[in-house]
Amino acid sequence: MANILDIRRRIRSVVNTRQITKAMKTVSAAKLRRAQESALAARPYLQMLTNVLKSLVSRVDIYDPVTGLPRHPLLAERPENNILLIVVTGDKGLAGAFNTNILKMVAKFIAKTIESKPDRNIDVECIGRKGRDFMRRRYPIAPERTSSADGATGVSPVPPGAEAVLPRAGRVQIVGEHVGVLGKVGHNFANTLSQSVIARYTRGEIDGVYILFNEFKSVMAQRLVAERLLPIKEIGEVDVLMAEEASLEERKKRIEAAKSAGVGVRPSDTSAADEAAAKFGTSPVDYIYEQPPHQLFQEILPKYIGIQIFHALLESVAAEHAARMTAMDAATANASDMIDSLTLIMNRARQAKITKEIIEIVSGAAAQ
Repeated sequence: MANILDIRRRIRSVVNTRQITKAMKTVSAAKLRRAQESALAARPYLQMLTNVLKSLVSRVDIYDPVTGLPRHPLLAERPENNILLIVVTGDKGLAGAFNTNILKMVAKFIAKTIESKPDRNIDVECIGRKGRDFMRRRYPIAPERTSSADGATGVSPVPPGAEAVLPRAGRVQIVGEHVGVLGKVGHNFANTLSQSVIARYTRGEIDGVYILFNEFKSVMAQRLVAERLLPIKEIGEVDVLMAEEASLEERKKRIEAAKSAGVGVRPSDTSAADEAAAKFGTSPVDYIYEQPPHQLFQEILPKYIGIQIFHALLESVAAEHAARMTAMDAATANASDMIDSLTLIMNRARQAKITKEIIEIVSGAAAQ
């Protein structure tokens, strides 16, 4: 049996660990509340932008009546020989299976995509340190890459009018890395990334754009999704290629962790605001626009992609904090169980030592 002093030392160590995990749970709960508020605050803009585009679609011919081709390059569909996959993971660990589940789905998406068309090329844009490290261990980095001050890297821009094609490092290659941008998600980053993606799609370098992230509606309602960004098939409709729901046991753990941390488990009711915003696009009123409707449509449609990326980043950050809060709640509970188990072992060891001493005393007295 272990020494009583060693058991006490281990109990103190576990107690200290429990204090750390409990503090991390509290911090994650506070960050989760702020992340929920940020995602909710960005929702009206996305809703109104979508409804403005729907209103413009009803007033503008987005397809050429003669050729039937779309008048905006982001609506053009073509065989997906080259696709871009944007992977959103976390920068830090200690979040349970949050990053692992995303990376498993990434591997599944790539395998399924290549299986359906073996000669298809896949470019990967990594957002988050965990995704970057995972992809670097498995796939090569695209040549002719540049670095920026914020740690982001990407393919060197092709000069206007140039037809140079960069050599590929492999069928699947990493074309961009963005680390440290999820601590404070800004619209500027999402807008810059969307402009780069739109430019590549317009030039014909890529034929489809997908974003893989953890969709977050509330602590109860979140799932892994692979969503198509380009080409745009229908404005306001989410085109989900793959989706994975959390298990019932995992949802129960999230609810228990949220209740103990004082975090709401249900999504906020925004049905009234959504209904009011939806009236803009469906209203029969003939709006007077300052610019021609077709010009507005040409300018606003790229912003639609930017706000979609921005909203995906906000939801991923909220889901990461929810996962970390759940993981730290489970770690705290496990530490408490371990303390109880070690205390029982220590009491048994102490009782055995006392009993042994009593037997020795009695045996000595009887021998005299």
